[in-house]
Amino acid sequence: MYRFAIYGKGGIGKSTTCSALSCAFAQKGYKVLQVGCDPKADSTLYLNHGKRIKPMLETLREKKKAAELEDLVFEGIHGIMLSESGGPLPGLGCADRGIAAAFEALQERSAFEIIQPDIVMYDVLGDVVCGGFAMPIREGYADQVYIVTSGENMAIYAAANIAMAIENFRDRGYASLGGLILNRRNVTNELQKVQTLADDLKTRIVADLPRDNCVGDAETQLGCVMDLYPESGYAKAISHLAQEMLENGVDR
Repeated sequence: MYRFAIYGKGGIGKSTTCSALSCAFAQKGYKVLQVGCDPKADSTLYLNHGKRIKPMLETLREKKKAAELEDLVFEGIHGIMLSESGGPLPGLGCADRGIAAAFEALQERSAFEIIQPDIVMYDVLGDVVCGGFAMPIREGYADQVYIVTSGENMAIYAAANIAMAIENFRDRGYASLGGLILNRRNVTNELQKVQTLADDLKTRIVADLPRDNCVGDAETQLGCVMDLYPESGYAKAISHLAQEMLENGVDR
């Protein structure tokens, strides 16, 4: 089982990237589980025909211990299994604790043993790498972390912070940094800026995703770009990245 976490600041395109990768892996014949770790619970939207699945925390608030695994994990396109942590009620809790509770709920219900995925994808908000947001890194849920960034200053700043968190946990045998995914915003000297970051972090750019209108067009059609525009430059770059991740990943 391969276990990957996709991190990046809000709005950088990590959920689009993560969903496209899940679709690419499924198209290669792998059984995939994608876990959205964002309080907005929108990671899996376009893997489910544009329909929102019920977040785990919402279900757990209603059913508590009576919640079954099938109440927390749903089947989407290509048989991809989908789950969203969700978040607490506004003003009544911390999002990071919500993620921790969702992960614990999956463990208590033996989700990984029952579903038996070949690949697990975690889509994690990376503006703040603490508490529950750090769980895929520090609790042994993921083996490799890939950081989505652009050449924009705030994206680079967030990516550097995420990489620092990974480094801080490295000696404990937790997840390692797989590399940077450049999701282009067509800013000046973008590749050069991200390459400088990669050099500083002693890692590499594993994918250069073009800014492509087909991504937005696919979302307008409530579908995944890998299905709707398989010959696009973006889809081909994602497919290549998926193969790269498999070749350099850890199969447990």
